[in-house]
This record gives sequence, C-alpha cells and structure tokens, in this order.
Amino acid sequence: MTDSPFLRACRREPVPHTPVWFMRQAGRSLPEYRKLRAGTTMLDSCARPDMVTEITLQPVRRHGVDAAVFFSDIVVPLKAIGVDLDIKPGVGPVVANPIRDRSDLEQLRPLEPDDVPYITEAIGLTTAELGATPLIGFAGAPFTLASYLIEGGPSRNHEHTKAMMYGDPQLFHALLDRLATIASAFLDVQIRAGASAVQLFDSWVGALSPADYRAHVLPHSAKVFRAVEHHGVPRIHFGVGTGELLGLMSEAGADVVGADWRIPLDEASRRIGGGKTVQGNLDPAVLFAPRAAVEAQAQRVLDAAAGLPGHIFNLGHGVLPDTDPDALTRLTEYVHERTAR
Repeated sequence: MTDSPFLRACRREPVPHTPVWFMRQAGRSLPEYRKLRAGTTMLDSCARPDMVTEITLQPVRRHGVDAAVFFSDIVVPLKAIGVDLDIKPGVGPVVANPIRDRSDLEQLRPLEPDDVPYITEAIGLTTAELGATPLIGFAGAPFTLASYLIEGGPSRNHEHTKAMMYGDPQLFHALLDRLATIASAFLDVQIRAGASAVQLFDSWVGALSPADYRAHVLPHSAKVFRAVEHHGVPRIHFGVGTGELLGLMSEAGADVVGADWRIPLDEASRRIGGGKTVQGNLDPAVLFAPRAAVEAQAQRVLDAAAGLPGHIFNLGHGVLPDTDPDALTRLTEYVHERTAR
C-alpha cells in the first residue's frame, strides 16, 4: 500500500499516473448510497461500522479512484463527547446550546478512544476490504468546529464567531485549543485503526484575513498536525476560499495542501511553497457540463500542475449532491489516461 500512487504523490515521489480522489465521493451523488441510507440519520449512519464500510467502499468500486475517504462527519467527535447537536437535512450541523461564554466550554471534554469504538471497528472492516487502496481519515479543523459551536449552525457571515475572536480573544483561543485537542485525538484513533493518510478540513476559514488567521487560527491547526506527526502518515490541509491563506495553511504543518477552484494550481503551489504536494482543484460545478467541457477543464488543471513536485487530482470542494456519478467515473478515467507515465 505504501507504494500506491496516492501515497507516492503525497511524498512527492514518481507516480504511474496522477492519483485521483474526490471530497464527498462517498455520499449523496450515488444512488446506492441513498438507498442504503434511507431511513437512517446521518449521525446514526456514522456510528454503524457495517454501513460506514459499505459507503466508504462504494465510490472506490464505481469510480476506480486511487484512495477511499472514510465516511463520517466533522461533528462526530463533538457528538461523542456529549455535545447536544444534530445534523439536519438541508441545513447541516445544528447545536442546541451555542458556546458564547467561558462556562459553555465545559461542554468540551477531551475525546477518548472509548468514546468512538465504532470508528476503530469501521476502519478495521474498511481497510480489510480495501486491500492496496489507501484510506484517508479526516477531522474538522479547530476554527470550523468553533464556528459551528459559536454560531449554533452554519453561518454566512460568522458574526458571533468574529465577535468572540475580536472581543474576547482569550476565550476564543481557549475554545480552539480544546477543539485542537479533540481533533488530534479523533485523527489519532483513525490512524491507529489503519488510516493511511489524514485530512484536516477548515471549511469556513476562508472568511478570515491572513492577519486574523495567523493570530487566531494558525497555532491551533499547527497543534493538530504536530500531534499526529509521529505516526508518519501524510497530512493534508484543505479550506474553501483560502487562496490568500495558502502560505499560512502550509506553515501549519501539512505535507499536502488543497486548493479550491478559485486559484490555478501553479500559483497555489507558489504560495504554498516548500516543495509540498498540491491537491485539487476542478470546480465541482464543471461536472454538470458536457463531457468535452469537463475534460477541457480537467486538462487545464493538469496543465497548471505540470512540473509541480507532486499533484493529487481532486475537486476544489466536495462533490455536489446532484452530480451524475458517471461523470466522476469518466473524469477519473480521463485523468488516469492523460497522465499515464
């Protein structure tokens, strides 16, 4: 498995073809996923090892991607330690008691492996089925988890989050420090169970300026990457709308940095610096265009990545729910064929 194209690309070693995987490849775009999930809530699905294994494997079978991504959710560790939250269809995570003052921090105790035995079991089952295909584990980054906890759910403007960040930076740092400890433990469980790489998702951090990222976020994301460094597995960092933050996100300590579709990969690599592997970055909406247009846009991504020290082909964000699964299969085949060495 260590010789897989995906892991070789993470290490910036020669590859037989550019490896491909898609964020949210295991999920709503697949009819077999919707059939399996019918009548089961998202959080209940994440706690059923048999279901997690099947969902994780579905896109590998269908698309022939070079890595599986573990089926879970970034709020699973928060639910596991007792935070009162739910994932509401069409909305996202909703928190019953948002964190607004210091006493609210008591909701957040450290995560122990015994809190998530279903994660360990699911990864064991999944890796046994995957064979030589690597499994990517993941966690939510401290800032993105904090935003959900402070706002009480998804937010367009993050006004409560920024109000705390600017108005009570001590409380904000205390919150992110606790979340960094929880995210580190969640990744540690996944790696020990058999994940071959991990990705830290900072979905909402693009809402910040570089100065605010450096002052309020960078130390906590860096803490997560340091905590799992000793395992020796590749660490990936990704955020949305983070073109201006890529250099700082690289500083946090990842081996691979993902870029969304708003910036060409050669420019993303220049900003990331340090000879790191770059992941991305086809616009997910392109997949709704005709096949020739999808391939033309994919080729633009491959051309921008030519000559980089390492490239993992992905979308610039997650697979959109109404995406034609066949378009993903064809895209995977196209990238493999066009980059065959």
